[in-house]
Amino acid sequence: METLDRRAFLRGSTAVGGLVGTGVPALTAAAQTVQSPTLPLEQNITARLAAYAVKAKFADLPSSVRTEAARSLLNWIGVAVGGSRHETIAIVLAALKPFFGPPKASLLGRAERVDGLHAALINGISSHVFDYDDTDLATIIHPSAPILPAMFALAEDRTVSGPDFMNAFVLGVEAACRIGRAVNPAHYALGWHITGTAGVFGAAVACGKLLGLDEQRMRWAISLAATQPVGLREMFGTMTKSFHPGRAAQNGLTAALLAAQGFTSSDAALEAKRGWMPVISTEQHYDIIVDGLGQRYEITRNSYKPFACGVVIHPIIDGCIQLRNKHRLKASDIEGIDLAVNPQVIELTGKRTPQTGLDGKFSVYHAAAVAIIAGMAGEKQFSDEIVRDRAVVALRDRVQTTVEPGLHEDQAKLVIRLKGGRRVEQFIVHALGSAENPMSDKQLDAKFIDLANGILPADKTRRLMNLCRESEKLPDIAAIAREASLAVL
Repeated sequence: METLDRRAFLRGSTAVGGLVGTGVPALTAAAQTVQSPTLPLEQNITARLAAYAVKAKFADLPSSVRTEAARSLLNWIGVAVGGSRHETIAIVLAALKPFFGPPKASLLGRAERVDGLHAALINGISSHVFDYDDTDLATIIHPSAPILPAMFALAEDRTVSGPDFMNAFVLGVEAACRIGRAVNPAHYALGWHITGTAGVFGAAVACGKLLGLDEQRMRWAISLAATQPVGLREMFGTMTKSFHPGRAAQNGLTAALLAAQGFTSSDAALEAKRGWMPVISTEQHYDIIVDGLGQRYEITRNSYKPFACGVVIHPIIDGCIQLRNKHRLKASDIEGIDLAVNPQVIELTGKRTPQTGLDGKFSVYHAAAVAIIAGMAGEKQFSDEIVRDRAVVALRDRVQTTVEPGLHEDQAKLVIRLKGGRRVEQFIVHALGSAENPMSDKQLDAKFIDLANGILPADKTRRLMNLCRESEKLPDIAAIAREASLAVL
C-alpha cells in the first residue's frame, strides 16, 4: 500500500481530503493533534517562517532578486558540471551504485542517471568539491549546493515551471541564510560546517514549496530538517567537506517528502528549549529569521568565486595577481611575501604544508604562491600535482602572515620583498567576487565555459547557459538538468 501511495503522490495525483492538486494526502486525526506547546508570537519562529514560505509568490519577487537567482543558478550548474569528473564522484558512484533506485534523475556532467535521493547527494557533492560555488559572505554558507540538487531531483520527477522553481529557490536561500545568520558566529566557531547544518533548511523549504505543502506540513518539513544537522569543520581539506552539502540536499528533500505524507514533527523545532538553535549554538538571534521577510532578500548578497578555494583567501590571491601583473614578477625575483590578514584566514586556511589539492584550498601560503607563479587560481592550480610542485613549495615557504583584526574578510595588505631590497605593496579594499566588487555576467560566463570545457560539447554548453539565463521562462525546469547531463534519453 505504501508503494502504491507513493507512486500516486509522485505522479502528482490528488488524494481525497488532502491538498487539492498536489497528491498530498489528508492528515490523520493523530497527526492533526500532534502539536508543540503554543509559544508567544514573537517566539513562534518556525511557524512564522513556514507561513511566509507557503504564501510567498513569484510575482512578488523584485526584478533584482530574479536576476540574482538566475546568476546563482548558472554559477551552480557550472561548478556541478566541472566537479562531476573529480575522483570523489567516482568513489561515491562505486560505493553506492548497488543501492541506486530507478534511474529518474540526472547526474550533471555525466551519463549516469540515478534515483532522486542519490542524485541530490551526488550533485551536491560535485557542486562543492572544487570549493568554487557561491557564498553568502555574511555566514560563509554556500547556499546553492545544498538547495538546488534537491530541487532538481524533485523537478525531474514531476513537471515544475521556471517561475515556481525560481520562487522556491529564493525561499530556500532565505531559510538557509537567515537561520545561519541567527546562530552565527558562535555556531561556526563551535566547529559546525554551516553550509550543511543550515543548508538543509533551504532544501527542505524549497522542496516543500514545490510540493505545495500547507503551513502545518511546512513546519514539519523545517523540523525534520532541524533534526538532521550535518557537517564538521574538522573535515575541511578532505572529500568529506563536499559530502556535507550533498547530504544536506538529500536530507532536505527527504524532510519535505516525509512531511508531505503527514510524517509528524515538532511545530517549534528552531526555537524550542531543546530545538535546533539552542542545542547547536551558544548564540541565538531569533528576530533575524523573520524580520523583513518579503522586503529584504538574502540572495541579493550572494557572491560568486573567481578563485577555486576558501573565500577568505580571495583578497590575498587578488592582490598577488595584481602585483604580479603590474610588476611582471617571477618567483625567482622574490625574497619574501608578507601578508596582513583577517583572523579567519589563519583559522580557516592556515595549512602551512598541504599535501593534496583539496588540502591546498585551505592554505593561504599555497594560494599566494600559485597566484604569483600562475597568475590565476582556478581548479588546475589546486591539483595534487601543483600542491607538490617544487617551485610552488619553495615560494610557499617564503610566505609569512600576520593577523590584523581590523581588516574585513574581503580585505588584505600585501608586501612583496624583492631581491635587491625593493618592495612592492598592495591593499585590497574589496576582493574580486565580493559584494562590493562582484563578478560580472561576462566573468561568470567565462568561468562556466572553463568548467564545462572537456566535459560538455561547446554547443551544449552555450545552450545550457542560455537556459539558465532564461530559467524563469521555462515551462519545464528539468530541461536544464537534462541539458547539463550526458545521458541519452
